[in-house]
Amino acid sequence: MPTSVSTGIRVTLLGMACSGVLATVKLATGLIGHSYALVADAVESFADMAGSAIVWGSLVVSARPPDHDHPYGHGKAQPLGGLAVGLMLVGAAVGISIQAVNQIIAPLTGPAPFTLFVLVLVIVVKEALYRFALRVGDSIDSTVVRVDAWHHRSDAFTSLAAFIGIGISVYGGPGYESADGWAALAASGLIAFNGVRFIRMTAGELMDVQPPPEVLEGMAQAAREVSGVKRVEKVLARKVGTSYLVDMHIEVDGAISVREGHNLAHVVKDVVRSHNPGVADVLIHIEPYNAK
Repeated sequence: MPTSVSTGIRVTLLGMACSGVLATVKLATGLIGHSYALVADAVESFADMAGSAIVWGSLVVSARPPDHDHPYGHGKAQPLGGLAVGLMLVGAAVGISIQAVNQIIAPLTGPAPFTLFVLVLVIVVKEALYRFALRVGDSIDSTVVRVDAWHHRSDAFTSLAAFIGIGISVYGGPGYESADGWAALAASGLIAFNGVRFIRMTAGELMDVQPPPEVLEGMAQAAREVSGVKRVEKVLARKVGTSYLVDMHIEVDGAISVREGHNLAHVVKDVVRSHNPGVADVLIHIEPYNAK
């Protein structure tokens, strides 16, 4: 299993464990302390846990080597997992918002003050998880791990919204009970926003969107350094898991032999990969150089 994938799996399992513990604590506290915002926050944490499980599964599948049916490997399992998490978040947001509106229309007993202390702990832990997972996701260039990181920050945001709503309800006294429902509604908006953002992010990878221009230029520049390469005509790349598959068109002296062109293509491939560790494979297309 590639080191990048095993690292992503460890981070995801840590997130699952923390989300499970925090969700249980929030649910119990919300029920005992009469806070729907906290219960809604717990639901989002359970969605966090389920989302992390999906991320873990997608990472495991993506680590499988190429086979007869998947000659390019199984890396697309990662953005598929991220897409599923995004859809799950949007679904959770819809469910929470419906219940929040009911709480606003017919508010129940105001929440207990002790629920605020639980939320402070949750916000600190989730923000720490977000920063850690995002750093790892960036280091291994994994979209699905980045999605999981933002999932943790989404949970921190919903907890912050719940904290504000419960604080207003507790210290505002009678007549402010609906603040708890408004907090849950605000949290659902944040969840939906992140869900849509994740869907767009992962859908782009599934649709083979090109990497940033500076990434493509780095690949082209490496090829230009090879003796015999007259010009790099075109560079196309698509992301598969944490790596790129590259198609590159280079122009060479049209008088060289087929064997010399073949050997030159292998040299270019090796140089591009050595200069760009994130490149898994390079398909080189040789064309005769035209000075005009």
